[in-house]
Amino acid sequence: MEGDVVFATGKDLKVGKYVVIDGIPCRVVEIDVSKPGKHGAAKMRITGIGLFGGEKKVLLIPADAEVQVPVIKKRNAQVISVLGDTAQVMDKETYETFDVYIPEDARESVSEGKEVEIVEAMGQRQIVRTFK
Repeated sequence: MEGDVVFATGKDLKVGKYVVIDGIPCRVVEIDVSKPGKHGAAKMRITGIGLFGGEKKVLLIPADAEVQVPVIKKRNAQVISVLGDTAQVMDKETYETFDVYIPEDARESVSEGKEVEIVEAMGQRQIVRTFK
């Protein structure tokens, strides 16, 4: 699997945290826990929204099962150029330049010379917000 992930148990997850569902980093939006039965452990139904695509994903696991948690990195960058839905940006700390996807709702506010915040997880990057 591409990128950095760590492991946690299902019981450690909370709404607002991150989890990998079907190979996609997701933010947890809902957790339903069933009580343990006569012969089995409690089950958890974890609903997440994809960090980069916005798709809804559901994970059904025993409460004590291990799940993958993506390592989320946030960094500030400056926009060098904009071409359609992609921007070339330069990291403010490492001076590395790379291309990054601009989500639909941020396209109007991203322009050359602006500072942006980028979220990176599992080899994918996306602009989260712009600074004035």
